[in-house]
Amino acid sequence: MRWTKMGRIFAPDGRPAWAKKHAFPPTPCLLSKRVLRLYVAFCDENTVGRLGYVDVDPSEPSRVLGVSEKPLLDVGSPGAFDENGVVPTSVVRVGDLLYLYYVGFQLGQKVRYYQFQGLAVSRDEGQSFERHTRVPILERSDQEMLNRTSGFVFRENGMFRLWYVGGSEWTTVNGKPLPVYAIKYLESNDGMRWGPEGRPSIDFKDADEHALGRPYVLKEPDRYRMFYSIRSRSKGYRLGYPASPDGRSWIRRDEQIGLDVSQAGWDSQMVGYPAVVRHQESVYLFYNGNSCGQTGFGYARLEEW
Repeated sequence: MRWTKMGRIFAPDGRPAWAKKHAFPPTPCLLSKRVLRLYVAFCDENTVGRLGYVDVDPSEPSRVLGVSEKPLLDVGSPGAFDENGVVPTSVVRVGDLLYLYYVGFQLGQKVRYYQFQGLAVSRDEGQSFERHTRVPILERSDQEMLNRTSGFVFRENGMFRLWYVGGSEWTTVNGKPLPVYAIKYLESNDGMRWGPEGRPSIDFKDADEHALGRPYVLKEPDRYRMFYSIRSRSKGYRLGYPASPDGRSWIRRDEQIGLDVSQAGWDSQMVGYPAVVRHQESVYLFYNGNSCGQTGFGYARLEEW
């Protein structure tokens, strides 16, 4: 693939107490022909995320139309799986509703945190969201005790299809404990009940990798394309790309992604958390830069598959 980096779109200015830093991961939803909403988690000074948005012009995504002034979804109640942060990863239209799938964070003692999949629903075209339940829609499983989340969902032939991350381990990289998880797959009739455990979808290619995250799937006439984050011990976050004839069996073709870190600037150390959008004749890839979105998010335009 050949992409042209179009630059950074948005980074928090540090003023609102609930949104002092970070804007991640950009999670698109086309509200109208003139408004593309990118849901993100904005973080407070303690790096606790709450749901916000940045509206852009879909014909020129560098043009920001508006930014949320208050959280659309706050953290969960004390003791809940999302008491320490909510982070959006996918939005699906279901009739007049919007289903927002999100990561719920809860701090741990012997591990730093747990991550499980939440669902919130909007009945006012994405202006506010309410939790579907106070518990995760993906509870822990025997092979996914610590992480079962970061889901991307779309509907196809009456079925909800879910690609998510799952894992039961942590590892240490340069003295820092980090989670270990790969990509799994599940199906559902209603987008709410998913079953006990997904089938492996994409796994590590070598011992250097320890996390494959935030899958985002684009359906083409002849294939499915997935864009995702690869977190390795040697490089940190980079982008990956597999292809599939059916969305179940994937072939990794990471060398074809054609988008890496810049030599300097906001995305010089990391590129991650991709989301791909088609608009008219254009294809855009939105992504985060350094420090997991602390420097905000930007986009690239596809020049050639």
